[in-house]
Amino acid sequence: MSKIPVIAIVDDDNSVREATRGLVRSLGYIAEAFPSAEDYLQSDRVRETACLITDVQMPGMSGVDLQDRLIDLGHHTPIIFMTAFPTESLRVRVAEGGAYGFLCKPYDEQSLLDCLLKALSMDRP
Repeated sequence: MSKIPVIAIVDDDNSVREATRGLVRSLGYIAEAFPSAEDYLQSDRVRETACLITDVQMPGMSGVDLQDRLIDLGHHTPIIFMTAFPTESLRVRVAEGGAYGFLCKPYDEQSLLDCLLKALSMDRP
């Protein structure tokens, strides 16, 4: 029996966080939602996370800062970024850190699914 992947969602916007959580759960994954990067880092889910979906701009630690912190801690968790303020320089910055996706809010559910499958390496035939 295979273990069900844990997908962590970090977004300060409750409606986006809960909508994303619902979508991820509907796909059969375990979805854990956090209102801030700091809350996620203090949780017991960091080591178990198979993929992280995070907003870029949040009060306190940003999604980009969270990516840097996870790398510093030795966690190479696949990350999908979401932002309402996409720029090419930001896309390049997170891609250089190993991002598996860069989605514009409001995101298309299929785009998120495609990124999630890529991040979990389930898109291979």
